[in-house]
Amino acid sequence: MKIRLVMLGKTRRGEAQALLGDYIRRIKHYAEIEVVALRDTSSTAFRKLKIESSAVVVLLDAGGKQHTSNQFAQWLGDLRDRGVRELVFLCGDAEGFPEDVRATTKQKISLSTLTMPHEFARVLLAEQIYRAFAILSGHPYPK
Repeated sequence: MKIRLVMLGKTRRGEAQALLGDYIRRIKHYAEIEVVALRDTSSTAFRKLKIESSAVVVLLDAGGKQHTSNQFAQWLGDLRDRGVRELVFLCGDAEGFPEDVRATTKQKISLSTLTMPHEFARVLLAEQIYRAFAILSGHPYPK
């Protein structure tokens, strides 16, 4: 399974970049992963991403479904076991997403009920993806 993290804007804080990079390297032990930074937040920029129609696209949204780490791992494992070839996470910037992108994305998840900077949300998403793979493989990391 290929995982693509599509992020609006840029991760500017060096500390957040370093943490994100660390988790991306860890995830690569379990799955192919790509990080795409979009500076242009228009609908046209999203269409240029060439996301396959068979891909599972998930929007990070405060009103989305919340999971525990174990539930998230089970969800990710189910997608992998069903043969999903590509999983795309859409991570907004401080302004969020264009309304048409929000309206057309069927799956939405929330990382927390807390408000956090979008750069932290990116790191948290990558950490939870890594944690999910660690849970699925029986690695001691999640304990």
